[in-house]
Amino acid sequence: MEYGIQLPVQSQSTIYAEPWEAGAGPQDLVEVARAADRAGFAYIAACDHVAIPRRLAPAMSTVWYDPVATLAHLAAVTERVRLLSHVAVVGLRHPLLTAKQYATLDHLGGGRLILGVGAGHVQEEFEALGVDFAGRGAVLDESIDALRKALGPEEFPEHHGKLYDFADLGQRPRPAQAHVPVWVGGSSPAAVRRAALKGDGWLPQGDPRDRLPAQIERIRRLRAQAGLEGPFTVGAIAEPLHLGTPAWDVGRRTLSGTPDELAESLRAYRAMGVDQIQVRFRSRDRAELVDQISAFGADIAPHL
Repeated sequence: MEYGIQLPVQSQSTIYAEPWEAGAGPQDLVEVARAADRAGFAYIAACDHVAIPRRLAPAMSTVWYDPVATLAHLAAVTERVRLLSHVAVVGLRHPLLTAKQYATLDHLGGGRLILGVGAGHVQEEFEALGVDFAGRGAVLDESIDALRKALGPEEFPEHHGKLYDFADLGQRPRPAQAHVPVWVGGSSPAAVRRAALKGDGWLPQGDPRDRLPAQIERIRRLRAQAGLEGPFTVGAIAEPLHLGTPAWDVGRRTLSGTPDELAESLRAYRAMGVDQIQVRFRSRDRAELVDQISAFGADIAPHL
């Protein structure tokens, strides 16, 4: 079972951001990304929002770094860790624009991109950019199809759909990978179906442990019914973690304890059929977070 991390600082929703992140910046992101790279993390991830309406700003904040710029910056200071958009709201942009950005990122990063995509949920964001919010599911469905073509090996990709139509338009550089993995985010029935039928993997949106087995079984059933075979990566977002006995209030949902105790708890995800877990660590500053990441890679990961 692999493990990855949603980067701090680059998105600061009150649901998960730590107080120290408000005063953090690019160097903090670099140090955390390097720590994850050294500790064997499978990926580092960045979120996507273009603009947050005033009504949602108190909860979501307006701090949302651009994922392509952020991951490109971090690709230059890391060596092996993969670069995940978790998730790119690809319906906000034309597929050729998205393909140009992410193909360039994959080219510059040496083939480390995982394109995580989602439908989005902020209505004003769609309206400001002239995109149909009510029909965002259909927009995402066709966007995935168009991106498959636009991120493929052809210099002149071709797609003819209801929303997007392009041919005889060349784009280089091409991605370094022959096949860019597409992981689909979301936990609604429509999102799970989309992941099963159109994705190379599923990124759940915080499903608790007791919901995961049924979701995973539905994905397997849908793929079997559609005759889909080949690799498919099932993900999960683990509870917040703190290695050791915390000397401060880390919250009642946080898992803490010895490496053996935490490894045993996390192995339960693998027993459900999960292939990769996204972990998050409670921390009071960057140094504590880097220490937690390093300890996880050294003391827990070998037991996963």
